Amino acid sequence: MADSAEIGVFGGSGFYSLLDDVREIKVDTPYGPPSDSLFLADVDGRSVAFLPRHGRRHTIPPHLINYRANVWAMRALGVKAIISPCAAGSLQEHVAPGDFVTCDQFVDRTRGRKDTFYDGPIATHVSSAEIYDPTLRALAAEVIREQGITLHERGTIVVIQGPRFSTKAESRWFSAAGWEVIGMTQYPEAYLCRELGMAVVNISLITDYDAGVIEGTEAVDARSVLAVFEQNAERVQKVVLEMIHRFPADLDALGAREALRFTRGDGHAVSPEDLRLFEQGL
Repeated sequence: MADSAEIGVFGGSGFYSLLDDVREIKVDTPYGPPSDSLFLADVDGRSVAFLPRHGRRHTIPPHLINYRANVWAMRALGVKAIISPCAAGSLQEHVAPGDFVTCDQFVDRTRGRKDTFYDGPIATHVSSAEIYDPTLRALAAEVIREQGITLHERGTIVVIQGPRFSTKAESRWFSAAGWEVIGMTQYPEAYLCRELGMAVVNISLITDYDAGVIEGTEAVDARSVLAVFEQNAERVQKVVLEMIHRFPADLDALGAREALRFTRGDGHAVSPEDLRLFEQGL
């Protein structure tokens, strides 16, 4: 039987270390190698693929992640929905370190990243107006609250290029715009999932206040971010695994795949045949 999965998680060994019968597989893609092997496991009868986006030893910085290979590898296994947790900074005082945010929007401030699968010959434009799936966001919120974690149900994550953190001026600019969260990996990851018809939900674990948000606080550094993330990693893992237990039975009903039917720039809708031809490459 071919390797397959219906749910994908961009996360490292912490998410599957306690599961039984985890299988490590390699997936080739037209875009080069993914960040690491994929790890397949059964979670309460659901087939799940785990992929550490930075590599299992966290050796790949955010601006060098092969996002297209990572997302393609998930879809090649048959994945229809992605859980995409990440460490992130806060841009607003009321969003405190240790809080979780289920983001509903992103703002792209990256540059030069390979961010589409559709390089022609037909011009294709996939809407990103509602990038994160509302059904999965509601499910995440339910589980997070049950775990007693402070949650912000909505939030915009501004995605910066990395690996550097923001200057104070940049941080104040983002904060004044009203955005709540800052990170380095949600773009183009979330959008590429959308391009392949996979529903995606983000859980941002807030590790720090970004520089310039609160006057007098120490500037963010990698050591402090890692310390807070490690303190809260177990909470993220519990939330993700519990979400998988409660995932909808029919992942096609989430609607991400349906969004692909209205993306062609030549005046025609993307047809079922177009989708089948595209997927032959998967």
